[in-house]
Amino acid sequence: MTRPRLARKLASLLMLCAAVPPAPARAADPVATGSGSQPVLLQADQLVYDNDSQTVAAVGHVEIVSQNRIMTADTVSYDQAQDKVTANGHVSLTDEHGNVSFADHVVLTDQMRDGALSGFGALIGQNGRLAAASAQRIDGRYVVANHTAYSPCKICNKPGQRTPVWQVKAERVVYDQAQHRIRFNNATFELFGVPVLYTPYLSEPDPTVRYSSGLLAPDVGNSTKLGNFIRLPYYLALSSTNDMTLAPQFTTHAGELVLGEYRARFDNGGVWLQGSGAYNSKGGLGGGPGAQVYDHLFGAGIYNLNDHWTTGFDAQLTNNAAYMRFYDLSTMDRLVNDLFVENNTGRSRFNLSSYYFQGLRATDLQSMIPYVLPRLDYSVIPTSKVGGGRLRMDLSSAVLERSSGPDSQRVSAEVNWRRPFIVAGGQIWTFLADAKADFYHITNNDPINYPSVPTVSRTVTRGVPYAALDWRWPFISHAASGNAYVIEPIAQFIAQPYGGNPAGIPVEDAEAFEFDDNNIFSFNHLPGHDLVESGPRANLGFRANAIFRSGEVEALLGQTYRLKPDPILATYPGQNGASSDIVGRLSIKVPHLSLADRADFDRANGTLRRHEIYLTGTWGRSSLQVSYVQLPPDALRLKLPGREEINTQADINFYENWQAFAAIRRDLQADHYLETEYGLGYEDECLAISLAYRRKYTFDTVLGVPPSTSVILRFTLKTGDQAIQPFSLFPRDVFATGHS
Repeated sequence: MTRPRLARKLASLLMLCAAVPPAPARAADPVATGSGSQPVLLQADQLVYDNDSQTVAAVGHVEIVSQNRIMTADTVSYDQAQDKVTANGHVSLTDEHGNVSFADHVVLTDQMRDGALSGFGALIGQNGRLAAASAQRIDGRYVVANHTAYSPCKICNKPGQRTPVWQVKAERVVYDQAQHRIRFNNATFELFGVPVLYTPYLSEPDPTVRYSSGLLAPDVGNSTKLGNFIRLPYYLALSSTNDMTLAPQFTTHAGELVLGEYRARFDNGGVWLQGSGAYNSKGGLGGGPGAQVYDHLFGAGIYNLNDHWTTGFDAQLTNNAAYMRFYDLSTMDRLVNDLFVENNTGRSRFNLSSYYFQGLRATDLQSMIPYVLPRLDYSVIPTSKVGGGRLRMDLSSAVLERSSGPDSQRVSAEVNWRRPFIVAGGQIWTFLADAKADFYHITNNDPINYPSVPTVSRTVTRGVPYAALDWRWPFISHAASGNAYVIEPIAQFIAQPYGGNPAGIPVEDAEAFEFDDNNIFSFNHLPGHDLVESGPRANLGFRANAIFRSGEVEALLGQTYRLKPDPILATYPGQNGASSDIVGRLSIKVPHLSLADRADFDRANGTLRRHEIYLTGTWGRSSLQVSYVQLPPDALRLKLPGREEINTQADINFYENWQAFAAIRRDLQADHYLETEYGLGYEDECLAISLAYRRKYTFDTVLGVPPSTSVILRFTLKTGDQAIQPFSLFPRDVFATGHS
């Protein structure tokens, strides 16, 4: 046998292997080439030939490399008569896919397709490890191992820390390298070295698989509303671009529930759908007797028609106002559904949409909630300057319909021109001119609930012009340390005629008005189209900013002044006089800590009318969030009572991967808790497990949602490679039925 032939024979040995990241071949001159052959590198301390027995052996530090396949061993011998390759001592095999396996002794037959290995081990993916007392390789595809241990977890090479977080031990393992599937027989699942589960059959994808169908980790718990419950999610990998999760939930007090989620991604968009259905033989939600069926559907989708046009939808629907809160699916109390088509070209935007709203509060009457069909918004901003400034033109239209109550159609047009000037000393003057026109058509089919709205159809028109001047003068100071300080006085003067809100205009989009630091320096504080401020006025205040190498502090304060009160603001606290309340904000951002303090000071006596504080602190894996909210009863004009609440959430990493967490929400006005949660969790790159105790104190007698106490256990098995690693408990052993 020639040396080239020997090299090629030994290199072909590499075709048998399978397991993790490919190691590149070392640069070297090939020792064997031929017509159509690939370069082969063979290195060894010596080659030994025996012509009588037709054997050849590579002895000492053997390394064979061919086509990104690598084999190392102490000795490798080839028996030509028996077509058998034997490798001994520290055998390592790496295939072209990067799979790595180890053995003490390897015997290969059938042109190196089959073989027997003793002292077998394999690396699978970045962290997966499979060890066995012995193994066989069949058809160059399957590895059958006996008395095995498998874990995808990283193993610390320190005394006393070499036990993986979780592992599976089995009498027999079949690893299908073509399907990337590992199947266990008579398997025991161990957590921190303690056996916790036995199953005669277990199957999971290897860590190189990005997605695979199978069972996900269940949620188990107990609730005073639901009783004992378990949720068993099953993940369906439909393709590389769409998947689905189905999760039946079984309860002892509230019937059965099935949740589903579908996700799809395509070249020009995507879609997400989430829904559920529940059957409760005991019923009871909303006072309904007997068996009841509940459901909900959430979703969103978007599709890019071309570079400028996009269409899509958002869906939020349920057939019972209390259903999602009762089953702890969502705390939302207003649902929004819409369809839209949108165009964005340059600085211009076109949007045509329709809306359907669903109210879930006990005071909501669905027949009085309008739906919008359609709404049009079109904005044009020329890229070139007009008169030296920026010109913007807006067209808006909305059609509102109700089952009971006033219907309206609105068309609005607005032209806005703005030009800034920077004068000596760094002063910034911005002149703005604006003209707005509105047309309304209103009808009313419910004079009982809307007695102030005439039943006869009518039209209302309005034209509102104004001119404004915005002045800002930032003073900036730089320190030698690199810190910077900014003080910027701000003054806005608006010249506008009185009477911009004629009688009969329906107020649909200005109910959620809130005068605060976000809109104090707006020329029109009121949102939407239906209401506008009127009369001459001025917004005065300042902004201060300190910028450090490791953080930033910012403060803002402002107030509005009028020649006389605006009648339309008579019912808006803080704006119903010749001057407004003083509103401000203080924000601090430094490493590990951020603070935002928003306040509304009563203009008459300086007391706090509204106050909000948001504090966030982080340190490593620990975090703390505290929020305090004080709102007067009429702050939002949405028929909500005043409230004063504090909400605290803490997640403390007290030891290595162990976390303690707590959340407390308390009503300070009524002096009682609204919701509390406490728990303990463990999370590393391989495992996440948590046990939580949750108590909800609120009781909605109208909707039938009582207070509840829950205990929930969640755990997730992870690998360092994948976020989704489902198990399948349905046997599919290729060796039981044969294979092809």
